[in-house]
Amino acid sequence: MGRLVGAVVLFRDIRERKRAEQQLRDALAEVESLKQRLELENEYLQEEIKAELNHRDIVGNSPAVAKLIQQIELVAPTSANVLISGESGTGKELIARAIHAGSTRSDRPLIRVNCAAIPRDLFESEFFGHVKGAFTGAVQDRPGRFELAHGGTLFLDEVGEIPLELQSKLLRVLQDQQFERVGDNRTREVDVRVIAATNRELRDMIDAGHFREDLYFRLNVFPIDSVPLRKRIEDVPLLARHFLQRACLKFNKPGVRIPPAQLEILQRYPWPGNIRELENIIERQVIVTQDRRLMFDDLLSGEPSRSMGRAQPMPTLRHTGGEQSKATLLTEQALSQRRRASTIAALEQARGKISGTGARQNCLVLNPLRWPRG
Repeated sequence: MGRLVGAVVLFRDIRERKRAEQQLRDALAEVESLKQRLELENEYLQEEIKAELNHRDIVGNSPAVAKLIQQIELVAPTSANVLISGESGTGKELIARAIHAGSTRSDRPLIRVNCAAIPRDLFESEFFGHVKGAFTGAVQDRPGRFELAHGGTLFLDEVGEIPLELQSKLLRVLQDQQFERVGDNRTREVDVRVIAATNRELRDMIDAGHFREDLYFRLNVFPIDSVPLRKRIEDVPLLARHFLQRACLKFNKPGVRIPPAQLEILQRYPWPGNIRELENIIERQVIVTQDRRLMFDDLLSGEPSRSMGRAQPMPTLRHTGGEQSKATLLTEQALSQRRRASTIAALEQARGKISGTGARQNCLVLNPLRWPRG
């Protein structure tokens, strides 16, 4: 009694359980990765909501706008890369959004990268992402903009600002749709359409050795010129009313209008700041108006430009008795007032007679009709 006479040993194959556990860990890791990606996408989209123009349509009925819309309709359904060129403030980002909205990728996000705002040493990480420990401050894995734009569109704004040493890596992604995160040796594949924009002459940069010619040709599959506002001046009234409506809602000032005579003034201004300048001026006038009518009488004399910090004092030479004295700096308004005062003084000295027999020749007489009224 009590003596051990035998034993039963059971053998169980646990390889299947370990395989299931590993699959579960992999699935959890993938879920966590997707969670991080969605959080970052949401972060970028929230930035876009704050930064983007609040309207989606391109406003205008000029021939330039008609041509632009035709180009957008042609290229949007394709997967071709697009290069949008034009001055600052002409609405290049709006064109990019219109192309994305008309593409088969519209259900995925358009990820915007402002290349002019990225520090030089962070370009690669911003574009391609990094793994934890890749550099000081990399406390966790982070996907880059290309990864976030997978299946969608990547908008490279001010593409001419990309450092030359990074352009070869960008070219590889455009050619092979492959990249590696900073600090990682795993090659990742992406499906991204690229729309680039620039206000610089990339051809001149190529000649100067600051931009790769092969990258230029890879981006410039379908070129689009964003026309400056001065070349589509007939669209100014439509744009002005559009921005007025938005500004009235934004600042809770209903009933504000632009008199027809003031619209004519807007059409006579050259708009060096393009559509962005027009929008800013409309908003400013909506804020300051007291009688619900917008006035732009000072626009042609340069007042709005100075208030926006663009206009600089104009140098002029002061003359006395035909001899040149030391140059002084005058603003446009001061110069206009000085000219008017000089004209009046000249007329008084000439007793109203500036030509013909008996006219005085020893005073400087200038034609007041050619000067702006001060």
